[in-house]
Amino acid sequence: MPLSEHEQRLLEQMERALYAEDPKFATSLRSGAGAKASRGRAAFGVLVLLAGVTLLMLGAILPLIALGVAGFIVMIVGATLAYLGLRGRPAAPAAEGDGAPEAAPSAGTSTSTGTPRRAPKQSSGFMDRLEDRWRKRRDDGPQ
Repeated sequence: MPLSEHEQRLLEQMERALYAEDPKFATSLRSGAGAKASRGRAAFGVLVLLAGVTLLMLGAILPLIALGVAGFIVMIVGATLAYLGLRGRPAAPAAEGDGAPEAAPSAGTSTSTGTPRRAPKQSSGFMDRLEDRWRKRRDDGPQ
């Protein structure tokens, strides 16, 4: 079910507010091509893990300690590959013009050297504004 025009505007406003309040966190939440999990790497890691379990079991069944130790090491490598494949890589920092929402300019947000500076705290917090909008929307309702 697609979002209504009003809901899309609210979502865009929330995105801009998030970028304005914490751009590093907002960038880390972006899902880009580099941030997606690699299912192939995770599947390969599971296969390596199973091979390590097999080697460990063979080392226990046949009295070969070296084979058991090798199996354990292969298990660790397989588990690491599976974990890294499922976790994915962190998103690259957003470059200018890549579609990231721009924060609305406000007075006093940068110094004369061009380094960004946090805007002063407003009396009404971000969550308070969202709650007010939700109440207004609920009160207005479909007519």
